[in-house]
Amino acid sequence: MAQTLGQQLDAVQTAITAVQTSQSYEMEGRKLTRADLETLYRRENSLISKIEIHGRNYTPGQNTSPLKTRAHVQFS
Repeated sequence: MAQTLGQQLDAVQTAITAVQTSQSYEMEGRKLTRADLETLYRRENSLISKIEIHGRNYTPGQNTSPLKTRAHVQFS
């Protein structure tokens, strides 16, 4: 199932928090590195811009047109 812009933003922000907590770790003798923080910030900004246009509940590829007015985005 496709995710809304809001769901995608939530996932990116969760990933940012994880990277800020621990960039890399070892598990079962294998070193794992999380995503690049700069890439996550760019994705976050892109999603916020899209949410301002389409709204948080917009699902790319499924909704046919953006809102006629800009959506107000508020994060708490």
